[in-house]
Amino acid sequence: MSPTNRFLGLSCLTASLCLPLMSWAPAARADTIPVKSAELRVEDDSYALNAQFDVAFNPTLEEALQKGVSLYFVQEFELSRPRWYWLDEKLVQQTIQYRISYSPLTRRYRVTTGLLSQQFESLEEVEHLLSRVVSRPVIAVDALTKGARYEAAVRLRLDVTQLPKPFQINALASSDWSMQSEWYRWSFTP
Repeated sequence: MSPTNRFLGLSCLTASLCLPLMSWAPAARADTIPVKSAELRVEDDSYALNAQFDVAFNPTLEEALQKGVSLYFVQEFELSRPRWYWLDEKLVQQTIQYRISYSPLTRRYRVTTGLLSQQFESLEEVEHLLSRVVSRPVIAVDALTKGARYEAAVRLRLDVTQLPKPFQINALASSDWSMQSEWYRWSFTP
């Protein structure tokens, strides 16, 4: 038997053994965060992002918070200028991280972004805060060319890489831990 035939025979045997295992594995589907709207508006001397998400924690995430696991959500924004002759030019790439924790002593939720920290009475208030982006400056007005077309994109996701290691492993197997929105894209002309 030639080496090529041996390789083909081994490949077919491996595929036939792995195929039943792949069909048995549960499909990991991410819980989606719907994006209701997003836009850029002129405010003062810059363009500001306004966006609306529909964030709703599932019972697994609620229980994790109650037991002391901090959750990290990342909100991402990109603004690029399409070019036909080369790759798109990235003008803005912004990332904001939200750390959400629960204190059983005070029975309050804490949301931390950079140096800013806020406390909330209920998880619904936290969901409301994560769901809204209001007047966040992203780029100066004079940095964009009038009449040119730009592509904007925004998304919100649970950052599972910030979870403790045992939860990261569980996040790979369970859809309860993979909560994210798809990139919401729109064209923008100043």
